[in-house]
Amino acid sequence: MRAFLLLVLLLLPPALARAQQVEPAFAAIASQDYDAMAAGIGELATSGDPRAGAIITALQAGHLYADAAGGLYIRKAEGNFVAADSGAPAMPDEDALKRLRVNNGVRRAVAAALGGLQLFATDPATRRGAAEAVFKSRDAALLPVLDRALAKERDPAVRLAMEQARAAAILTSATAPDAEKLAAVAVIRARGDLDASALLASLPNASPAVATAAHDGVMAIQRVLQLWDMLEGVFYGLSLGSVLLLAAIGLAITFGVMGVINMAHGEMVMIGAYVTFVVQETVRQNAPGLFGVSLVIAVPLAFLCAGLVGIVVERSLIRFLYGRPLETLLATWGLSLVLQQAVRSIFGPTNREVGTPAWMSGAVPLGGLTITLNRLTIIVFAFLVFAALMALLRYTSLGLKMRAVTQNRAMAAAMGIRTPWIDALTFGLGSGVAGMAGVALSQIDNVSPNLGQGYIIDSFMVVVFGGVGNLWGTALGAILLGIVNKFLEPFAGAVLGKIAVLVLVILFIQRRPRGLFPLKGRAAEA
Repeated sequence: MRAFLLLVLLLLPPALARAQQVEPAFAAIASQDYDAMAAGIGELATSGDPRAGAIITALQAGHLYADAAGGLYIRKAEGNFVAADSGAPAMPDEDALKRLRVNNGVRRAVAAALGGLQLFATDPATRRGAAEAVFKSRDAALLPVLDRALAKERDPAVRLAMEQARAAAILTSATAPDAEKLAAVAVIRARGDLDASALLASLPNASPAVATAAHDGVMAIQRVLQLWDMLEGVFYGLSLGSVLLLAAIGLAITFGVMGVINMAHGEMVMIGAYVTFVVQETVRQNAPGLFGVSLVIAVPLAFLCAGLVGIVVERSLIRFLYGRPLETLLATWGLSLVLQQAVRSIFGPTNREVGTPAWMSGAVPLGGLTITLNRLTIIVFAFLVFAALMALLRYTSLGLKMRAVTQNRAMAAAMGIRTPWIDALTFGLGSGVAGMAGVALSQIDNVSPNLGQGYIIDSFMVVVFGGVGNLWGTALGAILLGIVNKFLEPFAGAVLGKIAVLVLVILFIQRRPRGLFPLKGRAAEA
């Protein structure tokens, strides 16, 4: 009995202290004075009350009610009420209850409080998210909670997030000494992102030493962010360049070997995109489990479909117009209109949905750079296609004959090469590559009858800039134009950026009419 009384005497003071701390917090939350509510939420979160999480979560969800006497009640999903302080079922007068509303200040206090309460969760991702929430709230009242959480934390990534949250709270504290604030500035400076820069740039009541350290930290962070911005521009420029390479590489083959100005090349890209749509619809209806490999299935089918269309076009139209470039241009332009209308008649004029497989979704953070997986996949795909074409031209009989026809058509014919069939196969190869480009473009652009029109001018520009018929020139030209375009966009806008790139290409062609890497040989030199 004495032991029991001793235990009660030991536990009673802390319990009474918690109750004395919690009751004013309840009163403040029930007051509907937003400043008092925010302060009450902070007191409740640091009180150690086991019901704090449920009460604050109910307030965030709009399920917390107060009566005229200041009592708090939580409305459950079933519609019944429980007392906020005990969790016991309650039957209050619903007509006398008033749902507690919040403003932005209270929402920030709620986010910070929930972050503090979740610092002790079992899941490391939850603890890290809670530390980030505390960092953004910069609530100095949570410093004791952060200290307790840091004492228990063993995960390095979560511990770093907690240390950054603690540093942010110290910098906004009115009582922290300058030595602690200078150490906190160093922690925030090492974080090096926009949130860190904004925090250091807006320190309240900072001493001269802390203000100087914060200013130096902001300048250092800005330099790092500028470097990451440049790298981001290079990545997005490389992404755009890979798209231009996919769209232009097939045109480089046909234009270089045959000298045909094919204005219907964009429609071959469109055909590849619609083949992707058909493949995905078929997979959805018949084998949903294969959706993850639908793009892999679509790539060879798009190549075959667009390639066959290209061979048919060459055999039925283009071969009668060799040597007449203006008539070829007009004929292929008319063909592009026919193909667009055919697609409208079959699939309709509206955009078609092409899904992105899970392995291409999401992004990978790399320091201050976020690499989106779909664009990274397109970059890799573009260079794989380029490598495959270079291997075909260099190591196969078809590639040898294509190069012979490119360099000297008459001599190739005299050596027994059937140049008409080389023309057909070349046109089919270029069209098939354009079809594969359509598979990639379906992941970043709208699949519609007008898909190819947005890339035909850029494709010709890349081919002429790199050197007609030279695949290495096409690749380098696509990458350079993509990067230059992305660096010009922030200053001139998307439209003016394209115009500026076009003007630069025109000026370049004035000095080097045959592009970066002109073809060599007797026929080319002639």
